[in-house]
Order: sequence, then structure tokens, then C-alpha cells
Amino acid sequence: MVRSRFRGEIVGVGGDSGVRIVVGRWPSSPLGSFADVMVESADGHRVLLAPSAEVAEFVAATYSFDSVRLEDVRVDVTPGHWSVRSPSLQLDVAFGSRTLLGRLLRLVPARIAESPAWCTLTDPVARVVLRGVRTRGSARGGRREWYGATDHRAVTGLSGSFDATDLGGLEPVLPSPRFGFSSTPARPSLTQVVTTVEW
Repeated sequence: MVRSRFRGEIVGVGGDSGVRIVVGRWPSSPLGSFADVMVESADGHRVLLAPSAEVAEFVAATYSFDSVRLEDVRVDVTPGHWSVRSPSLQLDVAFGSRTLLGRLLRLVPARIAESPAWCTLTDPVARVVLRGVRTRGSARGGRREWYGATDHRAVTGLSGSFDATDLGGLEPVLPSPRFGFSSTPARPSLTQVVTTVEW
């Protein structure tokens, strides 16, 4: 079995257009530094935006999509704000303060919070506290995954478009996107996370 570790942040948002978006920003991973985007449209079509064939192959082998696009994905980070750009996506997200969950996560030492054993222990709690979220489970192709969250912030604002269609105002990420065993929380948020994938 091989384990790969991806360190970064995930932003999950919904627009009142019905589009739900999950952006992953991964400064440290076996595939180098990259960002990718998972989009589910109002009619349920799931799209992966990946910056390279290598990233597309790995992500599509782990999660479920109806189509995959190779696009340059850039995430510019400033205090309290992300600007995400690709040929088909323009997304600006504003963040608020650390949530209560974020403060609790910060109390757990990183080496513990990032471990698969801890993720296994916290999974039953995550299922109850965060609708649609799991911290361990099975992915496509017999792969296993663990999500070790270390911080959590609320999203307070959203603007942008996908395929030239306005995303509308900020809404809960509902219905839960169908990309894989775990989803982003229903409350729009930024989660600092270490994802471990085993196959």
C-alpha cells in the first residue's frame, strides 16, 4: 500500500444559482504545488478543473466527475480573501474569523490531528456535527482517505461566474456535492487540512 499526503486548504461555497464549488489549494503534495476545483452545477453535472494531466488523473481516480477540464487554476491569497481564476471560473471569496470549530481544532497538536488514527477516531463525531462530512472512508478504485482538519474559518462573501453564468449570492453548500465519500460542510467555509490517500 502507498500513502500520499496533501497539505493545504479547502474552500467550499454555494451560490444562489445552485452551483456548488470546492477549491483545493495544495502548497505541499506529491504532485507539487497546485490548485484544483470541483464544480457541481444546479442540474447535478460534476466538473473537475485540473491544472495538469497528472493532477487530473490522480483526482479523477479518487473522486467522481462527469467531465474533466485541463485548465490553469490560479489562487491568489490575501488576508481574508481568495481570488480563484481559470478559463471557465472567476471566483472571489471573503473570509471571516475563526469559527468555534476552528478554535477547537487548534487545540489539537498538528501531528495528532493529521494522523489517520485520529481521523478514524473523530469520524463518528464529524458525521453528526458537520452534515455530509466524514474524516475517513473509501474513495474510488479501492482507495482509502483520511481528512485531518487543523483550522476552520467562515466564508462571509462570494462573487463570480462559472462558464460565464453568474454564481449569485452566497448560500449553504446544499444539496451536498457528490464528488466522493466526503463533502464540504454545508456552511460555506475554509478548512485547513492534511489529506492522506492510500491505495
